[in-house]
Amino acid sequence: MARTQYIVVLLNGEWKISYSGKHAGPYDTQKAAIKAAVDAAHKTGQNGGDAQVLIQGEDNKFRTEWTYGHDPYPPKG
Repeated sequence: MARTQYIVVLLNGEWKISYSGKHAGPYDTQKAAIKAAVDAAHKTGQNGGDAQVLIQGEDNKFRTEWTYGHDPYPPKG
């Protein structure tokens, strides 16, 4: 099974979560979008899937923020 990726992006001035060809949001802040993405990824993991949260930086590169089974839930901070 492929890993489900929840990607936090700034799209047209709004924070959104991109996953499986869809967008969720908008969220008021990047932090709120990250929290929602981690919650969704955690739920996917609990249902037997492999899930990860990525954040798109200003340089358009992606960095891993949270991975199910590797990082604590809920995340600290």
